[in-house]
Amino acid sequence: MTLAVRIPEELSARVPVEQREPGLDRDAVRMLVSRGVEVAHHTFPELPRLLRAGDLLVVNTSATLAAAVDGWIGHARVVVHFSTRGDDGRWAVELREPDGRGTTRARAGGPAGTGVCLPGGGWLVLEEPLSGRSRRLWWARVAGPGVPGLLREHGRPIRYSYTERDQPLSVYQTVFALPSEDGAGSAEMPSAARPFTGRLVAELVSRGVQFAPVTLHTGVASAEAHEPPYPERFAVSETSARLINAVRAGGGRIVAVGTTAVRAVESAAGADGVVRPRSGWTDLVVTPERGVLVVDGLLTGLHEPEASHLLMLEAVAGREAIRRGYEAAVRGRYLWHEFGDVHLVLP
Repeated sequence: MTLAVRIPEELSARVPVEQREPGLDRDAVRMLVSRGVEVAHHTFPELPRLLRAGDLLVVNTSATLAAAVDGWIGHARVVVHFSTRGDDGRWAVELREPDGRGTTRARAGGPAGTGVCLPGGGWLVLEEPLSGRSRRLWWARVAGPGVPGLLREHGRPIRYSYTERDQPLSVYQTVFALPSEDGAGSAEMPSAARPFTGRLVAELVSRGVQFAPVTLHTGVASAEAHEPPYPERFAVSETSARLINAVRAGGGRIVAVGTTAVRAVESAAGADGVVRPRSGWTDLVVTPERGVLVVDGLLTGLHEPEASHLLMLEAVAGREAIRRGYEAAVRGRYLWHEFGDVHLVLP
């Protein structure tokens, strides 16, 4: 799905909302609400009044990694984006070039055998492309200190050119983030959950809204080409599967917080729509043709008109609803990207 809307550059959120004015918290963002083709304008703290007792929010507990690390190929500086840890100990990585403004630009991938010197005496060697459809991400073998320690010591959050400055890792962690024992996490923040605060979660619970935690470790997005997501590690526990099934059986609505939560729960669903405990890798791309088996609604950020995520939104809400929503967001001067405003799609 490609929307015939242009997103003005000034609508990119350049800093987190809590840094725009004194006294603001993370939840001080706007929220566009789509019910079918009807569009309404709200603020995020109104979310508890828009949900009902018995509804369920599916949230991603993946923690954001400090996934960007400086490296050198000979005397040339590169920036390594650590995307995904493989089962064999290798990491999927993207090599990018510094752009002189504190961010990066795309770099030709490969070739195989390319070695990258890392801080702290580490060394990385590219072995093979992650996929035959693109040479952007490569499987790489890392020697020296372990990658989790490398990221803690020398990494920083991945930052894109529309942001104003580097931010501490805490800015990129959601209230639901839990550290993983093996050091795995998300290369980019599961940003739909960023506006939640402990106070808002408590209010939702007090009103009878439940939460089902799932995990999906998201990899490095394709900032330039808007490629579909690569296979990513996910887990849906037995407890969360039972809760989702019980809420559906009782007539509650399943609202996923973010496209990552949709991918996780839909990957654990059988053709009968029953969610079962599952973990492993998912390459699921939710499209209108595939549809959704479990999810009734979605809370998400505002995506570029070319982004593959819009196919998922169309699968949940329909093409016309998303078109009207995005046109209203542009007219209403909503802010885009991970520090921006959000879009709640309800049945």
